[in-house]
Amino acid sequence: MDRLTNAIAMADPVIVLAGSVALLLAATILVLAIRTASGRRSAALERELHNLVRAQTEMQGRMATMAELFGSRQSELNAALGSRLDGLSQRIGSTLHQQHQTTHENLRRLQERLAVIDAAQNNIQSLAKDVVGLQAILSNKQTRGAFGQGRMEAIIADALPSGTFRFQATLSNGTRPDCVIDMPNGAPPLIIDAKFPLESWNTMRDAQEEDARRAAGQRFRRDLETHIRDIAGKYLLPGETQDTAFLFVPSESIFADIHEHFEASIQRAHAARVVIVSPTLLLLSIQVVQAVMKDQRMREQAHLIQGEVAHLIGDLGRLNERVEKLNSHFSQARQDVEQIRVSTGKIARRGERIGALEFETRGERQAESVERPLAPHGDDDPAFSGVGRMKLRVVDED
Repeated sequence: MDRLTNAIAMADPVIVLAGSVALLLAATILVLAIRTASGRRSAALERELHNLVRAQTEMQGRMATMAELFGSRQSELNAALGSRLDGLSQRIGSTLHQQHQTTHENLRRLQERLAVIDAAQNNIQSLAKDVVGLQAILSNKQTRGAFGQGRMEAIIADALPSGTFRFQATLSNGTRPDCVIDMPNGAPPLIIDAKFPLESWNTMRDAQEEDARRAAGQRFRRDLETHIRDIAGKYLLPGETQDTAFLFVPSESIFADIHEHFEASIQRAHAARVVIVSPTLLLLSIQVVQAVMKDQRMREQAHLIQGEVAHLIGDLGRLNERVEKLNSHFSQARQDVEQIRVSTGKIARRGERIGALEFETRGERQAESVERPLAPHGDDDPAFSGVGRMKLRVVDED
């Protein structure tokens, strides 16, 4: 485009110059004509006019040549400019296609990430709803106690077989502990309580100032020790229940904080024979009880096991007798096989001897008859005739 503009700019001065020359020639011719009309210097004017016409003809030829040259250059410039524009269009189209593909791929990845973000946001929203529900549960004393009891019941129901525990059973004094585990061997049942003073604990945890936290800690210690005394007074009945009861704490972190900051309350609980247990400790204790119950069931079934062992020993004795009989049969069969092998060996050796027999010709027989007198058989005996007479000689002997 720049080259075409430059060519047009170069061509315009030439055209203006040619026009100017043409006007000048026309004015000169007009002047000469006037002078000729006046009749002076006609010969000189003719020569000058001839020179001007020749110069004009040369100028027109040069102008035609320049026009052809500029026309060819303009065609070449247009062709080059068209090819460059085509190449530029192809490059621009290829670049736009690549950018379109890249943009499409980025949009696809962005949509996938947005889908993941939406799923995570939905999970966060559901988790927030669960947290709100948990806060609502913990804000209510009755539902809070049901929450701790639910965790305790889930642990016991998963670890012990049905029929070995009872929930909300009534004791002889009219109290109803949260769980009663029946012990084997006729031992008194084990009592588990899940009414932990969680409200006092939450108040102590949510306190911001040091004085408020200290006051809330004292209140929690007082509530905990009061609840420990209530368990010892209501559930530890001599001859009816075990002399030890469990106080279930529904959180491992709360259990650790109690043992770290309220050691005096832990000692009072031990003195009152109340054991504070977390979910993990309760599960371990239940597993110990389960092992004791399993041992009791094995002891109850010991006579059945002994009877089965006796039957097994009898079966083993009969199996041993039958194996001995089978061994004797195998021994007899082995002896029979050895005897058969001896007989087959003898038969094979006799066959080899028979195969090694040699038949003598008639000439050999006559030569032998010279050395040895003839047998007392007659010549008419076919077995001893001259033609059919033969001699058997054993080559190999054992």
